[in-house]
Amino acid sequence: MALLLARTPREEIAHVVPVAKIDSPVDRNGAKQEHLGPQRDRDAENRFQRLKKEMHERLIRAMDISALAEMDQPAVKAELRRGVEELCNASSELVNTHVRERLVNDIVAETFGLGPLETLLNDKSISDILINGPKTVFVERNGRLEESDVVFNDEKHLLQMVQRICAKVGRRVDESTPMVDARLEDGSRVNAIIPPLSLCGTVVSIRRFPDQPLMAKDLIDKGSIAACMVEFIASCVKSRLNLIVSGGTGSGKTTLLNLLSGYIPEGERVCTIEDTAELRLQQKHVVSLETRAPNIEGQGAVDTRDLVKNSLRMRPDRIVVGECRSGEALDMLQAMNTGHEGSLTTIHANNCREALSRLEMMVGMANFEMPIWIIRQQIVSAVNIVVQTSRLRGGARRVMKISEITGMEGDTISMHDLFVFKQTGIDENERATGHFECTGIRPKALARLSEMGINLPNQMFERRVIKN
Repeated sequence: MALLLARTPREEIAHVVPVAKIDSPVDRNGAKQEHLGPQRDRDAENRFQRLKKEMHERLIRAMDISALAEMDQPAVKAELRRGVEELCNASSELVNTHVRERLVNDIVAETFGLGPLETLLNDKSISDILINGPKTVFVERNGRLEESDVVFNDEKHLLQMVQRICAKVGRRVDESTPMVDARLEDGSRVNAIIPPLSLCGTVVSIRRFPDQPLMAKDLIDKGSIAACMVEFIASCVKSRLNLIVSGGTGSGKTTLLNLLSGYIPEGERVCTIEDTAELRLQQKHVVSLETRAPNIEGQGAVDTRDLVKNSLRMRPDRIVVGECRSGEALDMLQAMNTGHEGSLTTIHANNCREALSRLEMMVGMANFEMPIWIIRQQIVSAVNIVVQTSRLRGGARRVMKISEITGMEGDTISMHDLFVFKQTGIDENERATGHFECTGIRPKALARLSEMGINLPNQMFERRVIKN
């Protein structure tokens, strides 16, 4: 303990917090004990938070920073844990065993991790963490939002955790830059907005992803897509057709993009471009690029369009843009039309037709003088397949349509649906129910697939209800 407590007298350790013995409202497994009344729960939790804050401050003052700087992080964590345990043992009359165990874990998380967030991040059943100020934290489990017992000490405490996240990826959040996109070490996507833009304190949204990317079988088992639909779009990727994944927020666009990228052959060079790195391509020859926010002087910003232009000089076989939001759509279309076939991207839109309209609008943002008929011709020659995803009632995520762009009819882009999902109702758990259908239209892309040696059976496209 010399490294940690070299500067803290033993007498001071014995008087960490002058409060009565704390009975934890949380058991060893993190479940709330039902025998405690609501008021007693709140009082015990408040006392616990005060104890943790005071003990953490005393521990920081006790650390021999110069000695810890020479140790690697696992050794520092072990030494810190021993220091916390000694503080707890010296104050054993104040807390019971369960509280002491929780106290040790929480203080280690405060020092090296993300404080109260560590508990939520370790829960694999949580897909979204939504923080509306220091005292209100919601989580999503199985498509449903529920309020969490996790709280932060105050606004300053929450802001410190957000700044710690941003610092690890070279970004910042302060009054001059009150909005930020970042990511956690496990790839989770983080968005934060702070006062004065937020009127309820610091607001943080964390979108989590599975440790292992979902495979086709996982999506089929969840009912998100049918097996024959996977076979078709996988064949399109292998045949170097250009695909756009369209959908709303949280509809599964990134998950599907990850799945599609898995069908890119190993021998190809792939360049990915994202605002915050989320894609997890399994190929060996992948170059990952990420945008950069401006510095404190407002200089040095690198946006998606800059990276798309630069990627064209990097000899990629395919370009994967995490999401097209602005003028980079024009450069993406030009790349698709000039030798980078088989490229993939996503767009925020509510249906396939709207996705094309948004694409037109984004291209227009890059070049206001370009006539609309030229923009539409560029889209028709570049994009082959549009896959529409949606998040239905109850949190169910489905591939709603797979549509093919077939050409121009006058000034209108013509397209037809190959596969659709028909919602039929709501089950007893208030989750959307339905089935997949094949429309009976044979894709024009079958000729391209045949040229690449992929021959799909005619029965796959017969009009029918699809049963996995």
